Amino acid sequence: MTLRQAQGGSGDKYDLAVIGSGPGGYVAAIRGAQLGMKVAVIERAELGGICGNWGCIPTKALLRSAEVLDQLHHLDELGLRADNIGFDFARVIARSRAVAAQQAKGIAFLFKKNKIDHLAGTARLAPPRTLLVDGKEVAAKRVVIATGARPKGLPGISHDGDRVLSYREAMILPERPASLVIIGAGAIGVEFAYFYAALGTKVVIVEALPRLLPVEDEEVSEALTRSFVKRGIEVITGFGVERIDTSPSGVEVIIARQGADRRTLAADRALLAVGVRGNVEDLGLEAIGVKLERGFIVADRTHYRTSVDGIHAIGDVIGPPLLAHKASAEAIACVERIAGVKDVHAVDYTTIPGCTYCRPEVASVGLTERQARESGREVKVGRFPWRASGKARTAGETEGFVKVILDAKHGELLGAHLIGGAATELIGELGLARSGELTADEILGTVHAHPTFAEAIKSAVEDAYGEAIDQ
Repeated sequence: MTLRQAQGGSGDKYDLAVIGSGPGGYVAAIRGAQLGMKVAVIERAELGGICGNWGCIPTKALLRSAEVLDQLHHLDELGLRADNIGFDFARVIARSRAVAAQQAKGIAFLFKKNKIDHLAGTARLAPPRTLLVDGKEVAAKRVVIATGARPKGLPGISHDGDRVLSYREAMILPERPASLVIIGAGAIGVEFAYFYAALGTKVVIVEALPRLLPVEDEEVSEALTRSFVKRGIEVITGFGVERIDTSPSGVEVIIARQGADRRTLAADRALLAVGVRGNVEDLGLEAIGVKLERGFIVADRTHYRTSVDGIHAIGDVIGPPLLAHKASAEAIACVERIAGVKDVHAVDYTTIPGCTYCRPEVASVGLTERQARESGREVKVGRFPWRASGKARTAGETEGFVKVILDAKHGELLGAHLIGGAATELIGELGLARSGELTADEILGTVHAHPTFAEAIKSAVEDAYGEAIDQ
């Protein structure tokens, strides 16, 4: 089918039209095609959305370069030597962009393989429920909106793309800044703090809340702060930003605590990493009656239906948690509901892991210790430090720990929190334990290979019951 025919010239009708090709959109399209639907994806930019092109994938490529450079500076700990250790900043950036481009090509291949039509253009909805692509009507029985989100600024402060950056500009700077003030200490902020500090930039990170990674367990936040300070990153918490003054030579960031105790931070550039807002503008949502709330589309969390029949929405555009894997899980559940699949696995939002890819890595699933105690449950808490792990010592990855929170009565795994080199890989086992409703008995009864990072999970559970063997 040609693009002209797809856009209304032949009377052909799509079963499913997806707006956006990020980790929600492209997964929805492929699952729809697998279920026998005729599918089109409307994308005005690169295939893969923000995650593939300006988020998850290229940032991890940058972080990998920083991680290897970091390790090279500690070769003496392994009895190794290397001379003239350095980096080419332009090539680090170029590799990241090449990885992103490869990701987009991979999605194009998957669309071709699954006979999905890619309609390059801008989508808009018009009354009563008409889908337009660059003004031309596309006939579709169902529409899934997966337009994602974009960086937001602070009141009176916005990105200028030069001295005041969003994460997008921070990924493609022509040269490494000598100094950088990062505003916001969520995942994006701390990942960029690690990346630039590892490459020698003087980094200051400012967070209005009391600690880094405010959504994580307090012990993890404290451990990450100690690690960052040791790396030479200045951490300032409890301060808000009043304004940013820019000049051709740099920025001055004026911060204050509760309107007093002002400080001025001078740097080459500032990075705003204070969150995102849904991409809901210019879609015609209000015109057809799609309900919005606090900048996101309102959709139920089972069928992902909006307030307009036949219009569904998934991913970041419907609000937190703002995670790529959450969007993909919603995509599959949404499309399977549309297709009438029996026994659809509903998304369990209590088992969705969160990962932060700085060094040391941070990962978690379920409740923090504070949340578990405030829920009124009696809990048991177990910890296992990486310095007590044989595998971690051999790898030189002894920073951090595994922490588990268990229901004292039934042994249910309520939450797990990891900080250390293997955290983002190990969280999968703990997520499986939660989704499978495993108890401490099953974890303790599972033989873990030795020596591995994974056996630290069992050791943390042992600690919760006073049965620790290796500490």
